[in-house]
Amino acid sequence: MATETRGWHNTQPIQRESITVRHFFESTKDRFRLTLLAGAEGLDNLITEKNLHRPGLALAGYVGLFTYHRVQVFGNTEIFYLRSLSIEDRIKAFSTLAGFAIPCIVLTSGSELDRELLDICDERKIPVFVSKFETTKAIYFLSDFLEDQFNPQAVIHGAFVDVYGVGVLFVGRSGIGKSEVALDLIERGHRLVADDVVMVTQKGENILMGAGTDLVRHFMEIRGLGLINVREMFGIRAIRFQKRVEVVVELEEWHADGDYTRTGLDESTAQILGVDLPHVRLPIITGKNITVIAEVIALNYLLKHYGYDASREFAAKLEQVLAERGANRAASGDRVIPYFEHDFE
Repeated sequence: MATETRGWHNTQPIQRESITVRHFFESTKDRFRLTLLAGAEGLDNLITEKNLHRPGLALAGYVGLFTYHRVQVFGNTEIFYLRSLSIEDRIKAFSTLAGFAIPCIVLTSGSELDRELLDICDERKIPVFVSKFETTKAIYFLSDFLEDQFNPQAVIHGAFVDVYGVGVLFVGRSGIGKSEVALDLIERGHRLVADDVVMVTQKGENILMGAGTDLVRHFMEIRGLGLINVREMFGIRAIRFQKRVEVVVELEEWHADGDYTRTGLDESTAQILGVDLPHVRLPIITGKNITVIAEVIALNYLLKHYGYDASREFAAKLEQVLAERGANRAASGDRVIPYFEHDFE
């Protein structure tokens, strides 16, 4: 099986270099149950990477490998170590840590710091937050948020729909009918993720997540009609906020000499942010039901995902039939005609 890998246009990665602690706090305070304890003047500090740091060694005095530019997480280990020290040694250890340009500190499990230590953070403009979540859970949520902020992203002009649980991204030139296909799918019970502007974020090695922008999320522009709000018109069942991108369907004008797959044995892939995705070139001609074909594309993807490939099945069956007929012809010398018993309909 030959696999054709096609580069995808307009998918140059966009990657944030930093976010402010204020943005971090405002975006996570409700979901992660964060409360600001000190250092409010440092909310404009910059977070420059997605990784977190547990500063146990730095509190103990070793700062040779202290990655101070990361968000610092104080779990039970750090808190109990500080409590094991006298108040003078506690202040000394914490002052060593606070001497670096730390963006912020997050305490987990509802832990507390002495007022003297919080005063140091106020003086050094280091925001201190506390979360009710235990350390493992807090780290999981914080890491997931920071990965989402710093992972590579791409902006793609298209329509993104959840079809039978498969994230289908429709692309093609402007005006070819991507939004109309998406609208037809929504009317048939499928769910819109984004239209016109799709933000694709890389999650993990080979996972791409697609979502709409805050401004135009779940709005659609239908030429000749204008803007519609899918959520208000079709209800909450017709939308979702994000979905994994799994199949790319490229709509294009029909060309008689176009090289379109007929058997599906030669698979094509589209590359977005370095991740190869199944790619279907779908020619548009009068009378062609693109919506139904899109549903079949999604169902076919699911079948392949669960181990059944119709193209391979047909090829294997064809080879078997040809081999059997060849043997029968060699034995009888006659053309083989299939026999259907008592079938006169």
